[in-house]
Amino acid sequence: MFSASFVRAADDQGPAQAAQKLFDAMRAHDRAAVSALFIPGSTVASVDADSKVSVMPAEDFAMRVGNGKGDWLERIWNTQVLEHGSIAVVWAEYDFHLNRKFSHCGIDSFSMLKTASGWKIAGVSDTREVSGCRPRPLGPPTQ
Repeated sequence: MFSASFVRAADDQGPAQAAQKLFDAMRAHDRAAVSALFIPGSTVASVDADSKVSVMPAEDFAMRVGNGKGDWLERIWNTQVLEHGSIAVVWAEYDFHLNRKFSHCGIDSFSMLKTASGWKIAGVSDTREVSGCRPRPLGPPTQ
């Protein structure tokens, strides 16, 4: 039986914390940390407001993060976690800021698997919306 839960404490080592670790590694432009969060062969897929889909191997995404410039900040809220044993899905609304300026928003969906070394990302999908974003409860970036 599946159970839904919300993110609890920031020190929780569950699947939602693994997603947050990705955002932390993105902000630091830390290619190695991004790579370590994914299962080999994973992908990162996005669909924009015009239904254009882009898919890249997670390793290419990690390289893009490592070569990235500027201040990246991705924040999530209304996080939902469906977890059963060693499999989970993390679904959340998000916004993304580049150099403290709003870039886009949407939904992040993480497919997660629990391995001997903890929760790993099997794949990420997101929508990328530049208009019509719902009000963001987190307000503007503070740092």
